[in-house]
Amino acid sequence: MDMTNPVIKIEDVNFRYEREKVLEDINLSIPRGAFLGIVGPNGSGKSTLLKLVLGLLRVKQGNIELFGIPQHKFKQWDRIGFVSQKANSFNTGFPATVYEVVASGLAKKAGLFKRVSAAYKKDVIQAIESVGMGEFAKRNIGELSGGQQQRVFIARALVSQPDVLILDEPTVGVDSRNVQNFYDMLERLNKDLGITLVLVTHDIGSISNKVTHVACLNKHLHFHGKTEEFEKLKENQLSSFYGHDVHFLNHEHEHHHS
Repeated sequence: MDMTNPVIKIEDVNFRYEREKVLEDINLSIPRGAFLGIVGPNGSGKSTLLKLVLGLLRVKQGNIELFGIPQHKFKQWDRIGFVSQKANSFNTGFPATVYEVVASGLAKKAGLFKRVSAAYKKDVIQAIESVGMGEFAKRNIGELSGGQQQRVFIARALVSQPDVLILDEPTVGVDSRNVQNFYDMLERLNKDLGITLVLVTHDIGSISNKVTHVACLNKHLHFHGKTEEFEKLKENQLSSFYGHDVHFLNHEHEHHHS
């Protein structure tokens, strides 16, 4: 894992909304090929941090570098895929197939209403297959379950072949029986395709066997390191950082037999 050239480097970042300080003195380097889980209580600044990295909020204090380039000079935004929490709120009447939704991720590359060329078609099918949705390509997005829709939005983010994929609580709306399969799919993207993953989650127990690194955020960065170091933290240390009791659940043994 390449620690010398992090894909994302956050230095001394502070952020406030009006009077309320949301992030204080954040320093975080994400190495190429990592699978980072960012955890923290509600209101701890996790989504704000993602928005700063993605340029959706402006960094006023501190610096962010993307692939070694200062963020304000960074132009290659197709190298970073993003799937927001709101992605899967499609109503059942929405008239687009899985293929069309995923192909829309190429709009910037292919030109909005131009025909998607044969080479791009291959990329679209590949992206759909990489999230295990190959047989659903012609289905209407509105007919799918929350978890299937979320996979489609990940495919849409993957179609431009980013180096980094950022996911904001992607399992909201995913049936609990399917959550583990969903994380297995993310692990394949990380290990087999070599995509650096950054995942904001409430569910650190379920992914502790998948992520390579963990960052604990509650305005400050309370912990950042390898997963095995995180697992050695005592529950009382975690509880003091969350402000309430935390039980570190590992769901390894809870494979549901459906």
